[in-house]
Amino acid sequence: MNPVWKDLLARYPQLEVCVDSIEQAFDLLVATFERGGKLLLCGNGGSASDSAHIVGELMKGFLQKRPLPSALRQSMKERNPGLPEPILNQLQGALPAIDLGESLALGSAFGNDVNPEYVFAQQVLGLGREDDALIGISTSGNATNVVAAMQVAKGIGMRTVALTGRDGGQIARIADVAIVVPSRETFQIQELHLPIYHALCIALETRFFGCGG
Repeated sequence: MNPVWKDLLARYPQLEVCVDSIEQAFDLLVATFERGGKLLLCGNGGSASDSAHIVGELMKGFLQKRPLPSALRQSMKERNPGLPEPILNQLQGALPAIDLGESLALGSAFGNDVNPEYVFAQQVLGLGREDDALIGISTSGNATNVVAAMQVAKGIGMRTVALTGRDGGQIARIADVAIVVPSRETFQIQELHLPIYHALCIALETRFFGCGG
């Protein structure tokens, strides 16, 4: 077992029922980033905050900094000899991730002009490609805008992960991988989502940058 999952279970033994799906989600995300894809995320309320939180952990160092590899530094300097060293020294390796809830102008425009239930779906259509993945977060699994986003993602060939609770809801039935935490209370589901996505981010950082763990 991945040592990150062992640590997770030591602190949250009730998540043992989720280990297989967590491992499957990890493998899916590794494959996405290895083929040059990006990760889109969406959710509402606390789940919107979780989406933004995940982006923050993937796009910069989480447990450790991620200095740029020497080959990348050299390539960047060759393309732009004037690129200052202080910039190169402070940039960190990133795994490309986008929180769909952050697009306020587009979201409000589409919601006003078309239909607010399909704001995430519209962004998936515009940003998503076959090599990409989507994580949809919903404590019930039935948030209409998240369900629509998952449906569109599947329709354009993206891989999908559901992070949910209760009986999994609609997104669990749509997703390639569904992580369904063992709780029915919204706040408890959210409390269990956080250590799961922290563990995934740590494992991804270890895999791609040799950090963490």
